Amino acid sequence: MEEFMRCYEKVYPQMYRTAWFYLQNRQEAEDAVQDAVLAAYEKFGQLKDKEKFGAWIMQILANRCRRRMKTWFRREEDIEGISPSQEKALAQETDFAMVSAVKQAFCELEEEERFIVALSVLGGYTSEEIAGILNRNHSTIRSRYRRALQKMRKKLEV
Repeated sequence: MEEFMRCYEKVYPQMYRTAWFYLQNRQEAEDAVQDAVLAAYEKFGQLKDKEKFGAWIMQILANRCRRRMKTWFRREEDIEGISPSQEKALAQETDFAMVSAVKQAFCELEEEERFIVALSVLGGYTSEEIAGILNRNHSTIRSRYRRALQKMRKKLEV
């Protein structure tokens, strides 16, 4: 239990950020992380190389996020339903339009592209580590990462 907790504490912030960017919903991201941690805890004894814990648990998280995306339809927030406190928070956001545009461009990427960008940008993983998580060739990951960023750049230039 102690060893699992030490490993988990190192990757939790990356897990939550990745799940949130992937699912675009705080509660869904928390649930996905919780599901992934529970599954990882149950199988922790089977992990032979504890140094690979981060990549291993991120693979579990990726699978949980994919399952949630299959069964969950994202709802767009109705602009009319924004509360005064939310409106105030939005007004205080220094560059809300840019943040919103980047999120929109990110959401328009394909599922795997979103995950690769989230792991790289938010998680700080290398293409080789992402390749291990997604069971792909690292050159494929680099290509898809570049193409995803180009797609986002194109959408943001318009």
